[in-house]
Amino acid sequence: MAERGENIPDSTAEAVGKVGEALEYVERARGHLYSFHQLIGHADLLLGEAVDALREDGHSEMADALATEMVGRNVINGRWTFQVVEEFDSTYWQPLREHADRARAELTDGIAHLHEARMKEDRRTHGHPDHTKEPEGRGPGSGGHPL
Repeated sequence: MAERGENIPDSTAEAVGKVGEALEYVERARGHLYSFHQLIGHADLLLGEAVDALREDGHSEMADALATEMVGRNVINGRWTFQVVEEFDSTYWQPLREHADRARAELTDGIAHLHEARMKEDRRTHGHPDHTKEPEGRGPGSGGHPL
């Protein structure tokens, strides 16, 4: 019996792998966007605390300027960071995920990381205990990778 994905050309597996790799980079960028969101949010809270401290020390003019100009300020025209994240998610991240899922479903029999699985099979030392195909007790048909 042929293994799942066996008839998929290496070039197709590699191309779909590149789509997946692109998504991985976008996932990392999205993580940085969340870091940006959290860092700016924390900075805004710190500015609020600074405003309170400046007022308590009698520096009302400076406190008022910071409160009016900076606390709660949009980071991009009309947007706080949560809106930037939401717009990125709906405009770029989610559509790319859908395309990556579709490419995998239509071109690699739904097999995730097919190119990498083939690379592992080519590079591992067969018979070596630290180069097994699957975790101990797992294999084809037991929830392991189809290769």
